[in-house]
Amino acid sequence: MAIEAGQETQGGGRIRLGMVGGGEGAFIGGVHRMAARLDGQFELVAGALSSDPERAKASAAALGLAPDRSYGSFAEMAKREARLKDGIEAVAIVTPNHMHYPAAREFLKRGIHVICDKPLTSTMADAKKLAGLAQTSGALFVLTHNYTGYPMIRQAREMIAAGELGTIRLVQAEYPQDWLTERLEASGQKQADWRTDPQRSGAGGCVGDIGTHAYNLACFVSGLELEELSAELTTFVEGRRLDDNVQVMMRFRGGARGMLWASQVAPGNENGLRLRIYGEKGGLEWEQEQPNHLWFTPFGEPKRLITRGGAGAGAAAGRVTRVPAGHPEGYLEGFATIYQEAAHAIRAARAGKPSGPEVLYPGISEGLAGMAFIDACVRSSRANGRWIAL
Repeated sequence: MAIEAGQETQGGGRIRLGMVGGGEGAFIGGVHRMAARLDGQFELVAGALSSDPERAKASAAALGLAPDRSYGSFAEMAKREARLKDGIEAVAIVTPNHMHYPAAREFLKRGIHVICDKPLTSTMADAKKLAGLAQTSGALFVLTHNYTGYPMIRQAREMIAAGELGTIRLVQAEYPQDWLTERLEASGQKQADWRTDPQRSGAGGCVGDIGTHAYNLACFVSGLELEELSAELTTFVEGRRLDDNVQVMMRFRGGARGMLWASQVAPGNENGLRLRIYGEKGGLEWEQEQPNHLWFTPFGEPKRLITRGGAGAGAAAGRVTRVPAGHPEGYLEGFATIYQEAAHAIRAARAGKPSGPEVLYPGISEGLAGMAFIDACVRSSRANGRWIAL
């Protein structure tokens, strides 16, 4: 196992981390904090945890932050932390989508590394501005497409890159959930409320929230680049303002074809992210709810099970494996891998060096690709499924 807890503070001590958003009642903020702590690489020292000053103060106190490191706004936090000798080196942005750009902008322009939840922003215009700023700031930008951190996803990527499937022909990605089968946002439930609000989420609902995960994973593993798509976005729940189901046909550069289905109104599905990739020599199948298993079928031979930590798993999977075979690793560990990779890159930046090619994390380019995917799906659906070039 390449990740060793005993080596967590090498390279100048723990990385001083701040957080924007993620206060009381926020789901993803807690996930980011657990992921950042798992390998001992980061220490949360500051936060602007809510746009409500009182809630921000209460959230900071609950997390043990010093009162003078709890801020009423991200702008105030960025200005003061940049001046402090022991100010934050990186910030996690875990707000609704429409706040990603203004928050990231304040920290990037001060040279503070950004670890941001996905999608990149709520609009393509903001995404392009953020990309320009990230490229000139000198700071790192990490996008938490956390499923790319699973060991067996790294295994599948390595096998395809090595040519074990031959030329890729088919890519099938799906991500069904059922939690929005009824109009949950009408109850005031916080997570449903902002995700179905076009002002905060952006033009895509389900397609932006989970469709981008399926799309990112398909490209990350296959190594393919999407050329054009035809999409149908549907809003099944009456009164909902954004899509809750998306079906996409995809044409990749080089001739491969794909289909993507994401839904938040599919009863019986909790978090059913699944990826299947088929080439001229064989196929691979992976499911997020069984993340330690990867099925490999060479053409004409019996199906083979590759397990995380077991026989058949290669160096790419081993590098991000934490516990012995048979002990499940899942969502939090995969999320923590993104933070671990960010830590490797930040430590390299401390030393004035680039990180090695083995360090993999989604960044600005993947964020732009995700925004282009959302934009193309929305435009295609409005045009009755017209094929849209990316």
